[in-house]
Amino acid sequence: MGARTTAGAARWADGLSDVSIAGDPLAFPHLARTDLPRHPATVAEYARLVREIAADRARWEPLVRYDALTRWYARLETGPGYEVWLLSWLPGQSSGFHDHGGSSGVMTVVKGELVERSLTRAGEGARALKPGGQRVFSSGYLHEVVNGALEPAVSIHLYTPGLTEMNQYGASAVPRQHPEPHAEQHQGRHRHAQAETH
Repeated sequence: MGARTTAGAARWADGLSDVSIAGDPLAFPHLARTDLPRHPATVAEYARLVREIAADRARWEPLVRYDALTRWYARLETGPGYEVWLLSWLPGQSSGFHDHGGSSGVMTVVKGELVERSLTRAGEGARALKPGGQRVFSSGYLHEVVNGALEPAVSIHLYTPGLTEMNQYGASAVPRQHPEPHAEQHQGRHRHAQAETH
């Protein structure tokens, strides 16, 4: 099993982790769906697609890898206006508080258990995410997902439109009201510029 993990790490190292979520959309052409008369276009159809993929363990389970330094990603499918990702989480790994820019989505856990902390105008909430359940979120939804258990976890995420933006929010910004995206982007550019000059 150790040899398989080492070989897998070398094979899947580029473009499939938190360091760079973007990957080659043709990297997994053999996973393209050909069994549907048309691609999904509504929330209900996206949720159905995620349930179908989650139920098809033979499709995603052989692809799962774990990275001790960061969460691991593999793009499972792309279609008109959406993309589907497979993510793995070792104990303690977290997404940090973030939103998905203009993308909405559906997520489900297929192995293990995750905890989601969300922040809305009504306040902060937390919920356990277990296999079989689904979360649907709209654009601008602010949350953090973490594996607080002692076992690895695996989840499947659909984003529509495909994920092109992911705004991270530091711990100091989380208790306050969700900042405006433009202000956060400006602060991020300012911090980056400071880092380059110091």
